[in-house]
Amino acid sequence: MTSGLLIESFADFARSKNIDRPTMIAILEEVFRTMIRKKFGTDENFDVIINAESGDLEMWRTREIVDDNSEDIWDYDKIPLAEARKIQDDFEVGEQVAEEVKLEDFGRRVVQTARQTLIQKIKDMEKELLYQKYKDQVGDLVGAEVYQLLKHEIILVDSENNELSLPRTEQIPKDRYRKGEAVKAVISRVEMLNGTPKIVLSRTSPVFLERLFEIEVPEIYDGLISIRKIVREPGERAKVAVESYDDRIDPVGACVGMKGSRIHGIVRELGNENIDVINYTENLELLISRALSPAKISTMQIDRDAKRVSVFLKPDQVSLAIGKGGQNIKLAGRLVDMEIDVFRDNEGQEDDEDVDLMEFSDEIDEWMIDELRKVGLDTAKSVLALSKEELVRRTDLEEDTVEEILSILRQEFE
Repeated sequence: MTSGLLIESFADFARSKNIDRPTMIAILEEVFRTMIRKKFGTDENFDVIINAESGDLEMWRTREIVDDNSEDIWDYDKIPLAEARKIQDDFEVGEQVAEEVKLEDFGRRVVQTARQTLIQKIKDMEKELLYQKYKDQVGDLVGAEVYQLLKHEIILVDSENNELSLPRTEQIPKDRYRKGEAVKAVISRVEMLNGTPKIVLSRTSPVFLERLFEIEVPEIYDGLISIRKIVREPGERAKVAVESYDDRIDPVGACVGMKGSRIHGIVRELGNENIDVINYTENLELLISRALSPAKISTMQIDRDAKRVSVFLKPDQVSLAIGKGGQNIKLAGRLVDMEIDVFRDNEGQEDDEDVDLMEFSDEIDEWMIDELRKVGLDTAKSVLALSKEELVRRTDLEEDTVEEILSILRQEFE
């Protein structure tokens, strides 16, 4: 392969990978200098001149002429007079000899190795550029097309044909994809695995929901409304605390839009995830009350040191506060960064025949009672009113544990 063909093929490959000309020249020169070092032991007295556009390559070896009997004739930058006069018969001691080295002098195998090295260097650089590009975009919203459906992840390609990964754990449970389908997600993280960048996307991250709000709500994008915190159960429910920096703007109304016009697009994108938009306040009691919406709280007791709050609600409000599968109370607790315990406020109308769960502390472990009280079950009859399956679903208790508790409570009323 001639130097022209080698450089031309490399230049075409480099341009297809968007490698700029100075970088391309630097890579070429380094590869040729590596060849020179292998053949001559050093490249210090060599000049490498490359024209990537024309494919021209010149390599010149410069040495000083010394007397044939000189001790310096073995130095890399010296040449005996007799050898120099084979190049040009009128050379004299002390003059410089510039001798051109041809690519063919290195042998076919070395040239082929150089070509493979050039391609590998470009691939390595391409990976590094891809890593740096996406590393700077972590948290940004991207659109990509489904390329391949695998068991534990989906491979997507962006507009530049770069591969992106959407793991099963970062997908909304209701998501179903087909090859060629357009998908929105945020860049969650960028990793280097065995020298290859892996760009991981997420649709379950709170940041994804935040970016969707920025698209749909101009006031958020412009900085007039700030998203203070987002908590999610992806595909099921989310709570978004927003705050307005302009007294004339209602942050909740702006986010929801006229007749829900703004939030409907977000809800559809998230597989009909139920989104509660809450007006943020520094008043913790008011924030807790808003976080537990739509339930209406009668009273509450806040222990700031223990980061725990006890809320008292009328019986018909308890299930609203807890929500389906305990989602509402869990998300509210994460939003205000406190553990929320729910209690019935019967306003003196307690069932005389009912028994507080704490009365069973000698038979039922206290942590089990705490689990039941977290979901608003603080009396024996309130627990017995629910089926075993419902209790397992609402709490973090095992089925065997729930059966044991129900058995103890039933014996009390028998």
